[in-house]
Amino acid sequence: MFENLIATLKANPRTIVFTEGPDPRILEATARLKKDGLMSVILVGNVDEVKAAAAAGNFDIEGVEIVDPATYPEMDAMVAKMVELRKGKMTPEECKAALQKGNYFGTMLVAMGKADALLGGATYSTADTVRPALQLVKTKPGNKIVSSCFIMVRQNNENERYCFGDCAINIAPTEDDLVEIAIESAKTAEKFGIDPKVAMLSFSTKGSGKGEDVDKVRNATAKAKAAAPELKIDGEMQFDAAFSPVVGQLKFPGSPVAGYANTFIFPEIQSGNIGYKIAQRLGGFDAYGPILQGLNAPINDLSRGCNAEEVYTMAIITAGLK
Repeated sequence: MFENLIATLKANPRTIVFTEGPDPRILEATARLKKDGLMSVILVGNVDEVKAAAAAGNFDIEGVEIVDPATYPEMDAMVAKMVELRKGKMTPEECKAALQKGNYFGTMLVAMGKADALLGGATYSTADTVRPALQLVKTKPGNKIVSSCFIMVRQNNENERYCFGDCAINIAPTEDDLVEIAIESAKTAEKFGIDPKVAMLSFSTKGSGKGEDVDKVRNATAKAKAAAPELKIDGEMQFDAAFSPVVGQLKFPGSPVAGYANTFIFPEIQSGNIGYKIAQRLGGFDAYGPILQGLNAPINDLSRGCNAEEVYTMAIITAGLK
């Protein structure tokens, strides 16, 4: 599944910053990335602490750059840049205090072009990873929100893969948010070799149900089609109509998506989060993500329960998607 991303990384050397340098999971993944020659790594943390943790775990990080916010020689320039980016919302003193934390410091390394991508969240919450990204890296032109998706891959069958969005960031997306989530998720799906057929999910299929929730998805579908006419997008539809050709063409005859969908847009975070975890636990899928979408630079969030393998794969995804 990662062939295209790995080829991209080998052709275009990139640097990723890990905001939690002393964490053993981060160090194990760093050693593996170094051995495989996939990217350069910057570890944020106290140099002695990081080296001691690496030695304790027998992780080879020789030659990997370790940067300590407390002794960073370009801190004054970083503070000035952060004050500029915050546009008067933070004083120099407040910026300097924030930059002692790995999440803000690492994000500023990306904002200043010192790193191409960032991966955090092994100890930070999702909010603590996303907030600095929104404040400092900001959203891409034309994007109003940050969203997320998971790439779902059936264990032992990498050819069976789907995209689920948004299952992690937007709690109650508006119609316009759903449009952006659908289009961004389709772009992400393409980067993983998925030819996106986007189903806008609901408890209703083509008017079978009524109410504000149905109207929101139906209206978002129409807006998404108008905004991205090159994409195959349809809805509103139930999951069975989106997934099963027999049910799809019965309930939604003539739709190019019904029964053949591979990119599923959930109407709100509750159903999305439940849905991807059901696929994991009952369907035997691996869930890669959440992959953040809509930012000016690739920044992604780890689960605090992640392992070194997940750090390694998310680093490839994050740096490879730049």
